[in-house]
Amino acid sequence: MKAIREAQGISLRQLAADIGRDPGFLSRVEKDQQGAGAETLHRYADRLNVPITAITHKETPRDQE
Repeated sequence: MKAIREAQGISLRQLAADIGRDPGFLSRVEKDQQGAGAETLHRYADRLNVPITAITHKETPRDQE
């Protein structure tokens, strides 16, 4: 997650402001120290314009073909 955000030149504080979340919370999520709900993950992915699988590392059945 962090690598994708940083590659786009978006600071943690900016992302947090854009998706309405606390920067400390997002920092812990990026470090796998805390989980995030589906809504937060979708907002994160939408803001970075990437598929949800890019930040969750979960494959969908379609990805497994």
